[in-house]
Parts: sequence; C-alpha cells; structure tokens
Amino acid sequence: MVKLIGLFSRFNRVRVAVIGDFMLDMYTTGKVRRISPEAPVSVLHVQKEESLAGGAGNVVLNLISLGAQVVAIGRVGADMAGEKIRESLSSEGAQTVGLFTEKGFKTPVKNRLIADSQQVLRVDFETITPIPEVVEQSVVEKLPELLSDVQIIAISDYGKGFLSRSLLMAIFDFAKVRGIPVIVDPKGDDFSKYAGATILKPNLQEAYAAAKLAREAPLEQVAAAIFKNTAIDLLMITRSEEGISLFSKDGEMLNFPVRLKEVKDVTGAGDTVLAMISVALANGIEIRYAAQLANIAAGIAIERLGCARINLSDMASRLLEFDVENKVFDEEHLFALQQALQGKRYSVLGLDSTQGMSSALFRSIREISSRDPDQKLILYVRDTHPDEEFVLLLSSLAEVDFVVLKCESLKNLCSIIHPNELFVIQEGRLQTLDHLQALLA
Repeated sequence: MVKLIGLFSRFNRVRVAVIGDFMLDMYTTGKVRRISPEAPVSVLHVQKEESLAGGAGNVVLNLISLGAQVVAIGRVGADMAGEKIRESLSSEGAQTVGLFTEKGFKTPVKNRLIADSQQVLRVDFETITPIPEVVEQSVVEKLPELLSDVQIIAISDYGKGFLSRSLLMAIFDFAKVRGIPVIVDPKGDDFSKYAGATILKPNLQEAYAAAKLAREAPLEQVAAAIFKNTAIDLLMITRSEEGISLFSKDGEMLNFPVRLKEVKDVTGAGDTVLAMISVALANGIEIRYAAQLANIAAGIAIERLGCARINLSDMASRLLEFDVENKVFDEEHLFALQQALQGKRYSVLGLDSTQGMSSALFRSIREISSRDPDQKLILYVRDTHPDEEFVLLLSSLAEVDFVVLKCESLKNLCSIIHPNELFVIQEGRLQTLDHLQALLA
C-alpha cells in the first residue's frame, strides 16, 4: 500500500474544471407500509425529499469534498431544476459562471425512490438535446477565461447532448496548448470523439461496447482495440466492486482490486473515481498511485447509498486501516491533516525523540487517551531529524491517531490546526497547557 506521507499527505488545494452534463438528482425517501388498493404495487409513504446536483455536478461536489476549487462548465435549462443545480453548486463554493442557461432546454432530473434504505425505483425526466451552435460557440469563446488557471480538466459525459464532437475538439486543442491534462469519463460506444484526451475512463460495459468485442474477450484485447481507435495516452477501466484496471499504450496493465466492507450502491462511484484521479494528478501524484487512491475512494463510495461524497477525512480513516505509517505528516502537508480532522476533537502532545520511548511517554499517551476516548491524539515530534524507528513505533500505537514531523514549532502547529487541548512532558510528568492564546502570543 502506498504510504500516506508520500502521496495522500501531498494533497493541497488545486483548481479543477469540470465540463459535462449537469442534472438534478432527487431523493424521495420513505417507508413501504402497505400495498395499493388500485394496483398490486407498494405505497411509498414519503418522509423526506432532497435534491443535489448530479451527473457532472456530482463530480464537482466530490472534488469540493476533496478540497479542490472547481469551475463548472455545462448547460442547464431556464427552469427550477436548473436553478437548483446552480444554487447547489454555488452554495458549496463552486464557480458557476460557466453554467450556460439554454432556453427551451429541459434540465435532466433523476428522482430516486428509496424505501427502508433500498432504492426501489428511479424516475427520469429528460430529453436528449444536441447543443445548439450558438450555445456551443459561446462556450468555446469563454474557454480561455474559464480555464485560465486550472490545473486539470475533468470531462463527465452523460450523453445528454452538451459535449459535441466540435466542442470536445476545442477543449482538447486548448488543453494541449496550455499543457493541461484532460481526463474523460466517456459515454456511448464511439470513443473516437475523445481523441486528444490524456486519460479515458470508461466502465467495463462501456469499454467492451466501444471495442466491439464480446464479454468473453480478455480485457487486454479490449484495451488494445480502444487504443487502436482512439488517440489517448492512458486507459483506465473501472470495474465496480472488482476494482480498476490501468493500461498504457505500450501494453502495460496494472490491476487494483478494491477493498470494501459491503456493496450497497454503485451509483456515482465513477464520479468519485474521476474526482479523486483529478485531485491526485493535479497534485503531481503518479497515475499508478492516483489510481490506487481512486480505487480506495470508490470502495468507500459503494459502501454507501446513493451518490456518496468522499472527503479527505474518509480517505485518511480508510488508509489508516491499511497501514499505520499513513499516520505521519510533515509541515508541508498539513492541509491534508486539516481536512482529515474536520469535525473532530483532538489534542496535541509535544515531545522529542531524545526522550526515547520512556515509561513517562507511555503513561502520558494513555492518560490523554483515557480522558476522552473520542478525542483524537496528535503527537508533535519537535526534532529536526527525528529517529525513524522512534517515529514508526509512535505511529504503531493504537492510541496515536497522527504524528507530525518537521514543523517549525509547536506554536506554529497549533496556529494551523487549533487543537482542543495541548500537552507537553516536563521532568517526566505530563503538563497541560491550558492557555493556548498565551502560548500563541
């Protein structure tokens, strides 16, 4: 497993453009208590209704949860569903100036009926409408402004008509000139229109359909057929609960099996993968490792009902289950730690490796943990070059949630993460520093 300190902890705030088909996801939740007297069907007693931006909008929401700044580019209708999408994304902090309102276009709506935590029916309101030339031209003219400072472009094609061949070509040409990677989540069985993409990310069914091969054909043969017909650099095939397969043009294949606890709903897992890959690559992480992180994120997503949003805290928790060394952060990567600590209470114990693994240290760690079992414990090692074995031993302790190294000072660390409690060990005894304001003055 890839170490968190080497990969996940390198996550910083990046800027991503999401271009594609936006729709409104509605969730009508309730209980089934009887059969209708009108027909042999269940009656859903509605208890709650909610709506979120779906399709490309779900990619935007996942990216925001992962700490990214997002520019949304697509179209909505001049209707209530379109307004709800715009409001949903704006309220989350996404830039929505790239959402073009098209008169006469009906914003796609998907209403999922959920009874007792199980989706029983989905009702779709949509009409596939090709983008009018005048709207397409407006988008193309705005691309330089909308994409001026993005680090990566994520294209989410749901086949609703927005992403025409000519618009895709304009996006790819712009990205090539600027050196911006483009990741495409495709739709349909004609992948030739995505020529120019950096990474193509179909699911298993889409990959076989595009390759024009039967399901009995080896996946390597499917990849070879797609590369032959499509000018792309990398092919990533998502296989739901079976994981991810990554292919390069030279025939190399890497498989990443997913680790999960329970398959509840695969809805939106592809959006989660697209979001995580985008953030990872924008942070300079190698594709093979970005794929592993995306695979873990997808595993979390399909354990949840509906289009789940995965955040850095979710990722940190899952990575910690795999490898205790993933607890270690340095000052350059405290953004990721801040995200992992969102909504949690935590305390900091400052120490140095010259003290060694003394009985006083063990007693102090256990005493802090026993005070509040629900509160996270962060150990700050003050040494410039701490002993590696000392750090590994600290990270292996069940009571220790995170270890911070190479931070300028305890004062600086506290000014960044604002712990609920602060401790140090002085003369072999645990000392509480109650007045953080005095410490940070």
